[in-house]
Amino acid sequence: MPLVTTKEMFEKAYAGGYAVGAFNVNNMEIIQGITEAAKDLNAPLILQVSAGARKYANHTYLMKLVEAALEETGLPIALHLDHGDSFELCKSCIDGGFTSVMFDGSHHSFEENIRLTREVVEYAHARGVVVEGELGRLAGVEDDVNVSAEDASYTKPEEVEEFVRRTGVDSLAIAIGTSHGAFKFKPGQKPQLRFDILEEIARRVPGFPIVLHGASSVVPEYVKMINDYGGKMPDAIGIPEDMLREAAKLAVCKINIDSDLRLAMTATIRQHLAQHPDQFDPRQYLKPARDNIKKMVAHKIVDVLGCDGKA
Repeated sequence: MPLVTTKEMFEKAYAGGYAVGAFNVNNMEIIQGITEAAKDLNAPLILQVSAGARKYANHTYLMKLVEAALEETGLPIALHLDHGDSFELCKSCIDGGFTSVMFDGSHHSFEENIRLTREVVEYAHARGVVVEGELGRLAGVEDDVNVSAEDASYTKPEEVEEFVRRTGVDSLAIAIGTSHGAFKFKPGQKPQLRFDILEEIARRVPGFPIVLHGASSVVPEYVKMINDYGGKMPDAIGIPEDMLREAAKLAVCKINIDSDLRLAMTATIRQHLAQHPDQFDPRQYLKPARDNIKKMVAHKIVDVLGCDGKA
Protein backbone atom coordinates (compact mmCIF):
# COMPACT_ATOMS: atom_id res chain seq x y z
CA MET A 1 0.00 0.00 0.00
CA PRO A 2 1.36 3.48 -0.86
CA LEU A 3 1.45 6.38 1.56
CA VAL A 4 -1.93 8.08 2.00
CA THR A 5 -3.01 11.58 2.94
CA THR A 6 -4.91 12.30 6.13
CA LYS A 7 -8.09 13.39 4.35
CA GLU A 8 -10.01 10.11 4.59
CA MET A 9 -8.49 9.34 7.99
CA PHE A 10 -9.83 12.57 9.43
CA GLU A 11 -13.27 12.20 7.86
CA LYS A 12 -13.64 8.81 9.53
CA ALA A 13 -12.19 10.04 12.82
CA TYR A 14 -14.53 13.05 13.00
CA ALA A 15 -17.56 10.90 12.29
CA GLY A 16 -16.43 8.16 14.66
CA GLY A 17 -15.45 10.30 17.64
CA TYR A 18 -11.82 9.23 17.81
CA ALA A 19 -8.43 10.66 16.86
CA VAL A 20 -5.49 9.36 14.85
CA GLY A 21 -2.08 9.32 16.52
CA ALA A 22 0.70 11.37 14.96
CA PHE A 23 3.93 9.96 16.35
CA ASN A 24 7.27 11.68 15.84
CA VAL A 25 10.02 9.48 14.42
CA ASN A 26 13.79 9.80 14.45
CA ASN A 27 15.28 6.37 13.79
CA MET A 28 14.57 2.74 12.89
CA GLU A 29 13.70 1.47 16.37
CA ILE A 30 11.16 4.22 16.97
CA ILE A 31 9.49 3.57 13.61
CA GLN A 32 9.42 -0.17 14.28
CA GLY A 33 7.91 0.21 17.75
CA ILE A 34 5.18 2.55 16.52
CA THR A 35 4.24 0.60 13.41
CA GLU A 36 4.29 -2.81 15.11
CA ALA A 37 1.81 -1.56 17.71
CA ALA A 38 -0.43 -0.05 15.02
CA LYS A 39 -0.32 -3.26 12.99
CA ASP A 40 -1.29 -5.41 15.99
CA LEU A 41 -4.23 -3.11 16.69
CA ASN A 42 -5.19 -2.41 13.05
CA ALA A 43 -4.97 1.34 13.61
CA PRO A 44 -4.49 4.12 11.06
CA LEU A 45 -1.23 5.94 11.56
CA ILE A 46 0.55 9.23 10.99
CA LEU A 47 4.33 9.19 11.14
CA GLN A 48 5.63 12.70 11.47
CA VAL A 49 9.08 14.16 11.08
CA SER A 50 10.34 17.44 12.47
CA ALA A 51 12.90 19.53 10.66
CA GLY A 52 15.42 18.48 13.30
CA ALA A 53 14.69 14.78 12.82
CA ARG A 54 15.02 15.14 9.07
CA LYS A 55 18.44 16.73 9.49
CA TYR A 56 19.50 14.05 11.95
CA ALA A 57 18.34 10.93 10.12
CA ASN A 58 18.55 12.19 6.50
CA HIS A 59 15.48 12.45 4.29
CA THR A 60 16.39 9.46 2.12
CA TYR A 61 16.97 7.13 5.07
CA LEU A 62 13.66 8.17 6.65
CA MET A 63 11.76 7.59 3.43
CA LYS A 64 13.21 4.09 3.06
CA LEU A 65 12.32 3.24 6.66
CA VAL A 66 8.76 4.41 6.11
CA GLU A 67 8.57 2.41 2.87
CA ALA A 68 9.63 -0.65 4.86
CA ALA A 69 6.90 0.05 7.42
CA LEU A 70 4.30 0.20 4.64
CA GLU A 71 5.48 -3.12 3.25
CA GLU A 72 5.58 -4.79 6.68
CA THR A 73 2.22 -3.55 7.98
CA GLY A 74 -0.07 -2.93 5.02
CA LEU A 75 -1.59 -0.08 7.06
CA PRO A 76 -2.81 3.29 5.81
CA ILE A 77 0.12 5.50 6.82
CA ALA A 78 0.51 9.22 6.21
CA LEU A 79 3.95 10.84 6.31
CA HIS A 80 3.74 14.33 7.78
CA LEU A 81 6.15 17.24 8.24
CA ASP A 82 5.80 18.58 11.78
CA HIS A 83 6.27 22.35 12.29
CA GLY A 84 7.52 23.37 8.89
CA ASP A 85 8.65 26.96 9.32
CA SER A 86 9.23 27.96 5.70
CA PHE A 87 7.83 27.44 2.23
CA GLU A 88 11.17 25.99 1.15
CA LEU A 89 11.12 23.27 3.83
CA CYS A 90 7.52 22.36 3.05
CA LYS A 91 8.28 22.27 -0.67
CA SER A 92 11.28 20.02 -0.14
CA CYS A 93 9.19 17.53 1.85
CA ILE A 94 6.36 17.61 -0.69
CA ASP A 95 8.78 17.05 -3.56
CA GLY A 96 10.45 14.31 -1.53
CA GLY A 97 7.33 12.19 -1.07
CA PHE A 98 5.59 13.44 2.08
CA THR A 99 1.80 13.24 1.85
CA SER A 100 1.09 15.91 4.48
CA VAL A 101 2.91 19.01 5.70
CA MET A 102 2.38 21.47 8.47
CA PHE A 103 3.21 25.10 7.94
CA ASP A 104 3.57 26.80 11.31
CA GLY A 105 3.07 30.51 10.81
CA SER A 106 1.75 31.08 14.32
CA HIS A 107 4.65 33.39 15.21
CA HIS A 108 3.64 35.78 12.41
CA SER A 109 0.81 38.28 12.39
CA PHE A 110 -2.63 36.95 11.47
CA GLU A 111 -2.46 38.37 7.94
CA GLU A 112 1.08 37.17 7.33
CA ASN A 113 0.19 33.72 8.65
CA ILE A 114 -2.66 33.57 6.15
CA ARG A 115 -0.48 34.72 3.26
CA LEU A 116 2.34 32.29 3.94
CA THR A 117 0.06 29.35 4.71
CA ARG A 118 -1.89 29.96 1.52
CA GLU A 119 1.34 29.84 -0.48
CA VAL A 120 2.12 26.38 0.94
CA VAL A 121 -1.46 25.19 0.39
CA GLU A 122 -1.45 26.17 -3.27
CA TYR A 123 1.80 24.31 -3.92
CA ALA A 124 0.76 21.25 -1.91
CA HIS A 125 -2.77 20.87 -3.27
CA ALA A 126 -1.51 21.01 -6.84
CA ARG A 127 0.51 17.89 -5.98
CA GLY A 128 -2.11 15.99 -4.00
CA VAL A 129 -0.62 16.81 -0.59
CA VAL A 130 -2.64 18.08 2.39
CA VAL A 131 -1.67 20.96 4.69
CA GLU A 132 -2.05 21.62 8.41
CA GLY A 133 -1.95 25.20 9.64
CA GLU A 134 -1.69 26.67 13.12
CA LEU A 135 -3.43 29.46 15.01
CA GLY A 136 -2.40 30.29 18.56
CA ARG A 137 0.96 29.49 20.15
CA LEU A 138 1.83 26.63 22.50
CA ALA A 139 4.40 27.19 25.22
CA GLY A 140 7.30 24.80 25.61
CA VAL A 141 10.43 23.51 23.90
CA GLU A 142 10.65 20.68 21.38
CA ASP A 143 13.31 20.46 18.67
CA ASP A 144 13.31 23.83 16.88
CA VAL A 145 10.09 25.03 18.57
CA ASN A 146 10.76 27.25 21.59
CA VAL A 147 7.96 29.45 22.94
CA SER A 148 8.04 31.04 26.38
CA ALA A 149 5.00 31.04 28.64
CA GLU A 150 4.77 34.80 28.16
CA ASP A 151 4.56 34.44 24.37
CA ALA A 152 2.03 31.60 24.40
CA SER A 153 -1.54 32.42 23.41
CA TYR A 154 -4.85 30.59 23.08
CA THR A 155 -6.44 30.27 19.68
CA LYS A 156 -9.17 32.86 19.07
CA PRO A 157 -12.29 31.09 17.76
CA GLU A 158 -13.42 34.19 15.90
CA GLU A 159 -10.27 34.00 13.73
CA VAL A 160 -10.55 30.32 12.84
CA GLU A 161 -13.35 30.51 10.28
CA GLU A 162 -11.63 33.29 8.33
CA PHE A 163 -8.26 31.54 8.50
CA VAL A 164 -9.63 28.24 7.19
CA ARG A 165 -11.60 29.95 4.42
CA ARG A 166 -8.78 32.17 3.20
CA THR A 167 -5.93 29.65 3.41
CA GLY A 168 -7.69 26.48 2.25
CA VAL A 169 -5.91 24.37 4.89
CA ASP A 170 -7.08 20.80 5.44
CA SER A 171 -6.64 20.77 9.22
CA LEU A 172 -5.77 23.24 11.95
CA ALA A 173 -3.57 23.00 15.04
CA ILE A 174 -4.99 25.06 17.91
CA ALA A 175 -3.78 26.14 21.33
CA ILE A 176 -6.16 25.24 24.16
CA GLY A 177 -3.74 24.44 26.99
CA THR A 178 -1.37 21.75 25.76
CA SER A 179 2.37 22.41 25.79
CA HIS A 180 5.42 21.18 23.88
CA GLY A 181 8.09 19.09 25.56
CA ALA A 182 8.30 17.07 28.77
CA PHE A 183 8.31 20.02 31.17
CA LYS A 184 4.71 21.09 30.79
CA PHE A 185 3.43 21.81 34.28
CA LYS A 186 5.04 21.88 37.71
CA PRO A 187 3.74 19.72 40.60
CA GLY A 188 0.77 21.47 42.15
CA GLN A 189 -0.33 23.03 38.87
CA LYS A 190 -3.59 21.76 37.46
CA PRO A 191 -3.47 21.07 33.72
CA GLN A 192 -6.67 22.17 32.06
CA LEU A 193 -7.70 22.10 28.44
CA ARG A 194 -9.99 24.90 27.28
CA PHE A 195 -12.86 22.79 25.99
CA ASP A 196 -14.95 25.96 25.70
CA ILE A 197 -12.56 27.18 22.97
CA LEU A 198 -12.59 23.79 21.25
CA GLU A 199 -16.39 23.63 21.27
CA GLU A 200 -16.71 27.17 19.90
CA ILE A 201 -14.26 26.38 17.11
CA ALA A 202 -16.20 23.20 16.26
CA ARG A 203 -19.38 25.29 16.11
CA ARG A 204 -17.82 27.82 13.74
CA VAL A 205 -16.22 25.25 11.39
CA PRO A 206 -18.40 22.13 11.74
CA GLY A 207 -16.80 18.92 10.51
CA PHE A 208 -13.37 20.50 10.17
CA PRO A 209 -10.48 18.44 11.63
CA ILE A 210 -8.66 19.98 14.58
CA VAL A 211 -5.16 19.02 15.75
CA LEU A 212 -3.59 19.04 19.22
CA HIS A 213 0.17 19.48 19.54
CA GLY A 214 2.10 19.03 22.79
CA ALA A 215 -0.18 16.21 23.93
CA SER A 216 2.24 13.85 25.68
CA SER A 217 1.28 12.85 29.21
CA VAL A 218 4.83 12.67 30.65
CA VAL A 219 4.46 9.18 32.10
CA PRO A 220 5.77 9.32 35.71
CA GLU A 221 7.07 5.73 35.47
CA TYR A 222 9.61 6.75 32.84
CA VAL A 223 10.60 10.01 34.52
CA LYS A 224 11.31 8.01 37.69
CA MET A 225 13.31 5.40 35.75
CA ILE A 226 15.46 8.10 34.17
CA ASN A 227 16.16 9.68 37.56
CA ASP A 228 16.74 6.31 39.26
CA TYR A 229 19.52 5.61 36.79
CA GLY A 230 21.45 8.85 36.85
CA GLY A 231 19.08 11.34 35.23
CA LYS A 232 18.17 14.77 36.59
CA MET A 233 14.70 15.40 35.23
CA PRO A 234 12.51 17.62 37.42
CA ASP A 235 9.08 16.37 38.37
CA ALA A 236 6.63 17.35 35.68
CA ILE A 237 2.97 16.84 34.93
CA GLY A 238 1.71 16.18 31.42
CA ILE A 239 -1.70 16.39 29.81
CA PRO A 240 -4.18 14.07 31.59
CA GLU A 241 -5.15 11.30 29.22
CA ASP A 242 -8.84 11.51 30.06
CA MET A 243 -8.82 15.09 28.75
CA LEU A 244 -7.20 13.96 25.51
CA ARG A 245 -9.79 11.20 25.09
CA GLU A 246 -12.56 13.76 25.59
CA ALA A 247 -10.98 16.04 22.97
CA ALA A 248 -10.84 13.09 20.57
CA LYS A 249 -14.57 12.60 20.97
CA LEU A 250 -15.13 16.18 19.84
CA ALA A 251 -13.48 17.87 16.85
CA VAL A 252 -9.89 16.75 17.45
CA CYS A 253 -8.88 14.25 14.75
CA LYS A 254 -5.08 14.25 15.20
CA ILE A 255 -3.13 14.12 18.45
CA ASN A 256 0.64 14.57 18.38
CA ILE A 257 2.82 12.41 20.63
CA ASP A 258 6.58 12.83 20.86
CA SER A 259 7.92 13.39 24.39
CA ASP A 260 6.37 10.21 25.77
CA LEU A 261 8.21 8.20 23.10
CA ARG A 262 11.51 9.86 23.97
CA LEU A 263 10.98 9.25 27.68
CA ALA A 264 10.14 5.56 27.15
CA MET A 265 13.22 5.04 25.00
CA THR A 266 15.66 6.97 27.18
CA ALA A 267 14.41 5.45 30.45
CA THR A 268 14.72 1.92 29.08
CA ILE A 269 18.24 2.48 27.75
CA ARG A 270 19.40 4.08 31.01
CA GLN A 271 18.00 1.18 33.04
CA HIS A 272 19.48 -1.46 30.77
CA LEU A 273 22.98 0.01 30.71
CA ALA A 274 22.96 0.48 34.49
CA GLN A 275 21.88 -3.11 35.05
CA HIS A 276 24.23 -4.53 32.40
CA PRO A 277 27.40 -2.40 32.57
CA ASP A 278 29.41 -5.04 30.71
CA GLN A 279 27.29 -4.88 27.55
CA PHE A 280 28.27 -2.74 24.59
CA ASP A 281 26.12 -4.19 21.79
CA PRO A 282 23.52 -1.54 20.79
CA ARG A 283 21.03 -4.29 19.96
CA GLN A 284 20.98 -5.33 23.60
CA TYR A 285 19.60 -1.99 24.79
CA LEU A 286 17.73 -0.82 21.69
CA LYS A 287 15.52 -3.93 21.58
CA PRO A 288 13.93 -3.35 25.03
CA ALA A 289 13.67 0.35 24.18
CA ARG A 290 11.77 -0.54 21.00
CA ASP A 291 9.54 -2.90 22.97
CA ASN A 292 8.62 -0.16 25.44
CA ILE A 293 7.85 2.26 22.62
CA LYS A 294 5.52 -0.39 21.18
CA LYS A 295 3.85 -0.78 24.58
CA MET A 296 3.47 2.98 24.94
CA VAL A 297 1.95 3.40 21.46
CA ALA A 298 -0.47 0.51 21.97
CA HIS A 299 -1.72 2.17 25.15
CA LYS A 300 -2.19 5.49 23.38
CA ILE A 301 -4.06 3.89 20.47
CA VAL A 302 -6.52 2.01 22.68
CA ASP A 303 -6.96 4.18 25.78
CA VAL A 304 -6.38 7.73 24.50
CA LEU A 305 -7.01 7.92 20.76
CA GLY A 306 -9.67 5.22 20.46
CA CYS A 307 -8.56 4.37 16.91
CA ASP A 308 -7.86 0.66 17.35
CA GLY A 309 -9.59 -1.39 14.65
CA LYS A 310 -10.18 1.73 12.51
CA ALA A 311 -7.60 1.12 9.77
